[in-house]
Amino acid sequence: MTVPPKTPRPVVEASPAADPDPPPTRSALAQRIRQQEILAALGVTALRGMPFDDLLDETARRTAEALEAEFCKVLEYLPTEKRLLVRAGVGWGPDVIGKATVGADLESPAGYALHTGKPVISNHLQDEQRFRTPDLLARAGVRRAMNVILQGEGAPFGVLEVDSRSDGEFGEHDIAFLQGAANILGMALERQRFERNLTAALERQSLLMKEVNHRIKNSLQLAVSMLQLQAGAAKEKGVKAQLGVAASRILTIARAHQQLYKNDHVETLDLSAYLGDVCRDLGGGATACTVDFDGVPGIAIATDRAIPIALAVTELVTNVAKYAYPEAADKRAWVRVARAGDGADAADRIVISVADDGAGLPRGFDIARSKGLGMRIVAAFASQIGAALAVHRRSPGTEFTLELPLNPPR
Repeated sequence: MTVPPKTPRPVVEASPAADPDPPPTRSALAQRIRQQEILAALGVTALRGMPFDDLLDETARRTAEALEAEFCKVLEYLPTEKRLLVRAGVGWGPDVIGKATVGADLESPAGYALHTGKPVISNHLQDEQRFRTPDLLARAGVRRAMNVILQGEGAPFGVLEVDSRSDGEFGEHDIAFLQGAANILGMALERQRFERNLTAALERQSLLMKEVNHRIKNSLQLAVSMLQLQAGAAKEKGVKAQLGVAASRILTIARAHQQLYKNDHVETLDLSAYLGDVCRDLGGGATACTVDFDGVPGIAIATDRAIPIALAVTELVTNVAKYAYPEAADKRAWVRVARAGDGADAADRIVISVADDGAGLPRGFDIARSKGLGMRIVAAFASQIGAALAVHRRSPGTEFTLELPLNPPR
């Protein structure tokens, strides 16, 4: 982060008769205390993240108040024009703010402060011999002015200037306050730069993650196509079926990556949108089974839990196609995603069910003792995601359910 500039010895008009360090009066002490209060308030305002343009206006207003001056302006340096633009200010009309410019050369008080980094005090502009008095100040009847550098992102942003029509003199304590206000603006500029860089880095990371997920999805779909080609060429019915099941499992994982590259977050998936895609694949020829899907939208679940859920659903639908309708040509499965019950924790638990109206389970069927590969896979995934796996005999058909916490305790 850019270190705020210290306040160097200001360039002040020579005044031999004046006491260089007169004892402060009670009113002067009160004004210095007020200036410190205003600096503290400006610092708090900047830390709260006020938009920069609003902070410029607020700084100009509070600076004029603290220095009991009629005018204050923030001058932004325009390198290509070698001039300073009145970016914000108080006391100046709309014909000045955002439009008027002053010279940024060393013969200008603001230009001198910009290029040397030294604060400039001009207490008697009508008698000023060191610099030319800008026309803008002359037209406004300004008698005295101060300028300090406003540091930007590595290079000066411009100058903070305060002007007054009244008699009197600005002193070193006033210039210290003015530089403090400029330093607050400089730190706000630096903060903006860090936030822009951070935002750009996050956007790039998001773009890269989407590209990675897109490529993974494409690669997995290529593997699915190869397995489907092999299944089509296989002569043995058992081999053909096994290749088809393997293709369905890989396609289920591919659909997760498809959802990830379509979304802004890679940590979670919309479970119903994901399972809807998976069920369309399963019903589109992968299992020769019509799959009816219904899911509550907006259930966000961690990606590393969504994939095992989808793989378990894939196995259950595959089992429906293989065993629930041994002779029938019209095979049908119903997949549902819903919140669990109406209790206090209903919003935190979900139920996924896979049902059919087929022949039903054989007598003595026990999930825990099943030796079939599909059911062992389902049981393993249920254990992995902390789900309670249950089977319900229907008339006709069967329903398998997975009930699980949406966000399991860590």
